[in-house]
Amino acid sequence: MGSRRLLHPSCPAAAEATAAPPAAPPAAISSQDDLKRVAALRAVELVRSGMVLGLGTGSTAAHALDRIGDLLRRGDLRDVVGIPTSEWAAARAAAAGIPLSDLNSHPVIDLSIDGADEVDPALNLVKGRGGSLLREKMVEGASRRFVVIVDESKLVPRLGGSGLAIPVEVIPFGWALTLRRLRSLFDGTSGFNLKLRTASINAKASAFTEKESELEPFVTDNKNYIVDLFFEYGIDGNLRAISDDILRITGVVEHGMFLGLATSVIVARQDGVVVLDKEGKSNGF
Repeated sequence: MGSRRLLHPSCPAAAEATAAPPAAPPAAISSQDDLKRVAALRAVELVRSGMVLGLGTGSTAAHALDRIGDLLRRGDLRDVVGIPTSEWAAARAAAAGIPLSDLNSHPVIDLSIDGADEVDPALNLVKGRGGSLLREKMVEGASRRFVVIVDESKLVPRLGGSGLAIPVEVIPFGWALTLRRLRSLFDGTSGFNLKLRTASINAKASAFTEKESELEPFVTDNKNYIVDLFFEYGIDGNLRAISDDILRITGVVEHGMFLGLATSVIVARQDGVVVLDKEGKSNGF
């Protein structure tokens, strides 16, 4: 897929619908949250009246939800319905005044907007450090377009390159056995480690403590547990083959590698906003 500007509608019906007015950029980009907000507001410019939207989870997606709610209240958007990717997203979207539905009623989604924990040059993602990877992958996998919004700190040369968690959602029954099988899968991989995520541990931390085994496990919206995988040097190898190997382990529900799902990535940088396509090329935005 060649480079293209995201503001071009993806279908004639979208082009005929009412477009959200461009958001005025902040006077200065002075923090990481400012960068997240800039990326989110740019993505919301893609939203048209009548769309079914996948609503992302996390601090970057929050800016998009708030903006969509504001446009609905002003009447600049109409007849939008949102499919939330988590209980958090549902609550945040409802507070913003966005009408909600689910995948059963809307199995095809026009546009999903969500953040990511990592983005590699092929637009593969790591998501789920907040714990919502399963619903995120279901919603975003059902989307005609999935636009990722990040600040430049999320760009990595390879998945796992940040040294932080790649989450794997597992069923609680026999979780220790599932963890051991995950460990065996990567046996011999230099710099590899893993741990069960606990309720009181920052999911973005990679430090290990002896007391963690005494803490209550983190529980997802789906009542499952998460095993966090850590690769000191990032994942080296065929990502799709590794994905298949992980998913073949009985007890694994899903993992946080989102391979080939992103249509485009909007990256907010200190010097401006760029759009990355699947070939890793960039356009000014």
